[in-house]
Amino acid sequence: MKIKNQEDFWAGMMFAGFGALAIWLSTDYPMGTASRMGPGYFPTWLGAIMLLLGTIVAVMALKTEGPKVTPFAWKPMILLSAGFLAFGWGVDHIGFIPALFLLSVITAAAGQTFKVVEVLIMTVVLIAGAVGIFIYGIELPFPLFWWR
Repeated sequence: MKIKNQEDFWAGMMFAGFGALAIWLSTDYPMGTASRMGPGYFPTWLGAIMLLLGTIVAVMALKTEGPKVTPFAWKPMILLSAGFLAFGWGVDHIGFIPALFLLSVITAAAGQTFKVVEVLIMTVVLIAGAVGIFIYGIELPFPLFWWR
């Protein structure tokens, strides 16, 4: 069988694989119910959704003619990974707000255009929303800045 759209096929297979892995890894945790979720409930259902959607994308890629396979986009891959690593490190070491600032600026640089004013507006809105939801809304114990 010839794969007509290789990029979508392999992306679908990756998501299906991650979904299957999430389901398999969450089998050791108690499931619970929808009203009283156990620790295995969310990863199992998230894995099932990823498995289903990944399978749909892979099957659709077999039917449709896609674009030619282009060279791999290294810049977005490196900058997105760096942004996530900076946020993961920064939450504990420099605080939630500076870590979110780093995350949004570094990941915005992964795109094809980078407009400073747009990125700063997006960053302020993201930080305000995240602080409101995660710090004050559900009261996660992250320090806002490095001085705690």
